[in-house]
Amino acid sequence: MIYITQLIFIQEGKEELFLEFESHAIPLMEKHGGKLIYRLRPKQEDFVSGEEEKPYEIHFVSFESEEQLNQFMHDDARLNFIHLKNESVKTMLLVKGKKM
Repeated sequence: MIYITQLIFIQEGKEELFLEFESHAIPLMEKHGGKLIYRLRPKQEDFVSGEEEKPYEIHFVSFESEEQLNQFMHDDARLNFIHLKNESVKTMLLVKGKKM
């Protein structure tokens, strides 16, 4: 099992484009054995400390294998709407790991 944490930073005013991307990506991810464990949209007051920009959303996702993750990432259906992500996401911090 692979676990992925994503801190997603959105370009100002592009939230709707990002949400449209997610409306396509999440069901497709599940088709490839991915599971959205948590999808958080924290408010400013939810942060105890930190000096950096705050993420728009935080995702915690799992895939059964690296192969399934790669299949999702390279799925033609995903690539057909990847422009929505590219136009809306300023930057993303992705951390991959295993359960310990």
